Amino acid sequence: MRTPWLFLTFLFLTTMSLAQPNSLNWSQLPALPDPIGFAGSYAGVSNGALLVAGGANFPDNVGPWGTTKKTWYDDIYALDKPDGQWKKVGKLPRPMGYGVSLTTPEGILFIGGADGERHYDDVFLLNYANGTVTKKLLSSLPTPLANASGAVLNGFAYVAGGIETPTDTTAEKLFFRLDLSKPNAQWQRLESWPGPGRMLAVAGAQDGKFFLFSGTEVAHDPKTGGIRRTYLADAYSYNPIKNTWSKLADLPYPAVAAPSPAFAAGQAHLLVMGGDDGSKAADNLILKENHPGFRNEILAYHTLTNTWANAGQVSVDKKPDAVANPSASTWAPVTTPLVVWNGQLVLPGGEVRPGVRTNRILTAETTQRSGTFGGLDWGVVGLYFLFVVGISTYVASKMKASTDDFFLGGRNIPWWAAGLSIFGSKLSALTFIAIPAKSYATDWTYILANVCIVLVAPVVVYFFLPYYRKSNITSVYEFLERRFDIRVKLLGSLTFVLFQIGRLGIVIYLPALVLSTVTGINLLLCIGLISLITTAYTISGGIEAVVWTEVMQVVVLLGGAFFSLYFMARSVGGFGPMIAEANEAGKFNLVNPGFAITEPVLWVVLVGNFLSQLTTYSSDQVVVQRYLTTATEAEARQSIWTNALLAIPATLIFFMAGTALWVFFSHNPGQLNVTGRTDDIFPYYISTQLPVGLRGLVIAGLFAATMSTISSGMNSIATVLTTDFYQFARPRATDPQRFRFARFSTLGLGLAGVVIAVWLVYLQNNSIWDQYLKLTGMFGGCLAGMFIAGIFFRKITSGGLLIGFLLSAVLLYFVQANSWVHFFLYPGIGIVGCVVFGLLFSSLDRNTD
Repeated sequence: MRTPWLFLTFLFLTTMSLAQPNSLNWSQLPALPDPIGFAGSYAGVSNGALLVAGGANFPDNVGPWGTTKKTWYDDIYALDKPDGQWKKVGKLPRPMGYGVSLTTPEGILFIGGADGERHYDDVFLLNYANGTVTKKLLSSLPTPLANASGAVLNGFAYVAGGIETPTDTTAEKLFFRLDLSKPNAQWQRLESWPGPGRMLAVAGAQDGKFFLFSGTEVAHDPKTGGIRRTYLADAYSYNPIKNTWSKLADLPYPAVAAPSPAFAAGQAHLLVMGGDDGSKAADNLILKENHPGFRNEILAYHTLTNTWANAGQVSVDKKPDAVANPSASTWAPVTTPLVVWNGQLVLPGGEVRPGVRTNRILTAETTQRSGTFGGLDWGVVGLYFLFVVGISTYVASKMKASTDDFFLGGRNIPWWAAGLSIFGSKLSALTFIAIPAKSYATDWTYILANVCIVLVAPVVVYFFLPYYRKSNITSVYEFLERRFDIRVKLLGSLTFVLFQIGRLGIVIYLPALVLSTVTGINLLLCIGLISLITTAYTISGGIEAVVWTEVMQVVVLLGGAFFSLYFMARSVGGFGPMIAEANEAGKFNLVNPGFAITEPVLWVVLVGNFLSQLTTYSSDQVVVQRYLTTATEAEARQSIWTNALLAIPATLIFFMAGTALWVFFSHNPGQLNVTGRTDDIFPYYISTQLPVGLRGLVIAGLFAATMSTISSGMNSIATVLTTDFYQFARPRATDPQRFRFARFSTLGLGLAGVVIAVWLVYLQNNSIWDQYLKLTGMFGGCLAGMFIAGIFFRKITSGGLLIGFLLSAVLLYFVQANSWVHFFLYPGIGIVGCVVFGLLFSSLDRNTD
């Protein structure tokens, strides 16, 4: 019994990829026109142009031990395009530098600074347009500050630390915020971080939080009577929603005066470029021009696992004459801002060794890190798809050219196959990719959403299913016509079609994202290929081909997910240590207590998802259509229970997979793709860590199951379009005509799915599962309300229900637009609104009659 596990372990150890630092492609922009360059400059982007202003240098570029004094500047330089030329476009109010400069949509924010004699509290917004600059004064800082750090987060400017005067012997522990959306806003002082005061720290913004890294503590030294600097390696994050600070993992070494703000890479990384670690600070007067420069390593902080890893190096090219002619070499700079321009990070000038400046401007472009997909993997994928096509072809060869076979499989599908098909249609990429990504990024709070499937099953079995089976319908919305009238049916059908087309885009986008991550193929090309292949076999097959393909996929996908989980656990010492570590970090948290309506607290998760699952299993044609493919109502009941019971182990596997991903990458942060999306994490692990062959099998199974889900969605939408709209418009159409229309409408649905999937590419939202749940609530709640009204509220009339549906949709729109409640509650609002408004206006309708 142990032999297969030993073999799998050996295969894992021999194929696990080695950690490879993420790389940046470094180059240089035209150098600043000053031959020496500046440190402490302000920099940012305004109207597409890069601006650098102010700063200071030593004219002999030797440093404080040279023959010249430190000189301050007020010039403003602009570079309109990367291959252009720098030009002087204006001046600052005075020669100054070492303030905070932040790029905002309205221009560049200049905050504080110094001129060698005093520090300033000035704050102004600089805008560059048509070759000239304009300045708009804003609220001054509560106190003068220089050598502070700052970042922009959600429309607020944050400033931390710094020093108030040139002669101060203590760095400040101050934290301020300015609301940039209000023209007359004043700076607000917030609670400071729990560590010591500091200056020359690195700030950053990522994942909705403000970050503060490193810096130097300045204090009076009673022994010498001078100033003592302590180089710090601590790190903190500030949550503006909770107004709380959290202590983070320390940096591997201090990164004092590294370019700030830190570069926000991907959706969960901050990159700290070099910095002064203080290792040679005591020897500066001895080394002087022989100082080797500052560190050039790049540190990547991962916000989800709270880990640091090496992410490459700042490009350094020291020439043989670097000591005598430092400007001829390329160094890692400090005391310079980090600016993002045209998607690339820019380091404009700075200090390259104590007192020595550079006029060079370094720029870097991030590179996507992809896994390996070898010949054997492609072979497995090819064989797998041949098998899928074989199933579809075989079933299609037996299918009659009739709508009954195309939509219902002749009502001869076995109950267990229908149950597996229900499960498989909801498994898809949304389960395989998005759920592990959610538990990886957060905890198990969302697991109760899937547990609600079990709670909903008896409600559907005993209240909804009997109505659908007795009605002998093809489209579930035919029930609405029989209970109410044709208007209600058409409205329900239209709502379903709009929702499913949106969902279609999501389930096309996610597998395309996987293929792009694994193979490096262009994402848009992947979307086109998946849509083309899926649409082709959906047109030629039918619901029976979809069902049997999904039966196979359920087995393969659950097996692939389990083996992936096994490999992750083995890589971190086994299931026991993995579970213990995750539990200590709170990754198994199931319940968020409280009574809030805007957060996923316990009651919101349970109530919202019970109603959401009720929406899916009572009014979604994709699911209900499978209830109708079995021969009897008893078999349909068995199919519903089969799906509900399968949901329990499957949910545990996928949530545990996300937790295992968190533990694995906590141990191996260098393996992370710093530019990657959170939704990429499971396919990225599969492509970089799973053994060859098994990697191909898991990916192939994922794609085939996803395309089966897409095809089932297309088939169900085509069913509704044909049964509820085409047949209404052409009541005398023959069955062959309806059959042809169903196939042509499937082609149009494939094109619509492509358009929505491409839109999702540019949306770049952090959680696609969240987007899917929002769509479910927005479109599904009102629809489910119509069915609940029809089954449980006999007094609701057609006219009252139509008004109730429209009013609940309007209410839900305003609730969503203003974020009044958590999106889990959208279905509940839709259902309750539809029923309550329906009862009210039905009563008025009866009184009028």
